Amino acid sequence: MQLKPIFLVIEDNLIDQLVITQLLKKVLEIDQIVMANNGKEGIEWLIAQKKIESLIILLDIQMPIMNGFEFLYAFEKLNKEIRKEIQIYVLSSTLDPDELEHISKNDNVTGFLNKPFPIEEFKRKFT
Repeated sequence: MQLKPIFLVIEDNLIDQLVITQLLKKVLEIDQIVMANNGKEGIEWLIAQKKIESLIILLDIQMPIMNGFEFLYAFEKLNKEIRKEIQIYVLSSTLDPDELEHISKNDNVTGFLNKPFPIEEFKRKFT
């Protein structure tokens, strides 16, 4: 039996949080979902973990306190042991060519998904 990953959803919009959580539970049967309201909360949660077996991060870009790009910068500074088992999917509605280029060139980003959360597209990547 394959170990199901933990999902860390870094998203400030409460409606998006609810929709993403419900889609993960119903479509992918994920039961371990951690919610962070901004990048700072996400980094703090990662640092607090002793060992992460399999983690997928769904990362919004536009957030208060610490946005998605600032999160990626802080993530890069984390210990390689923490980062190695983590996949990051940027989940955003941005159309800004500079932001899209920045996302595509980041080695820590596994993929980009357009909002609203395209669960069927993600399911194909995930399974």
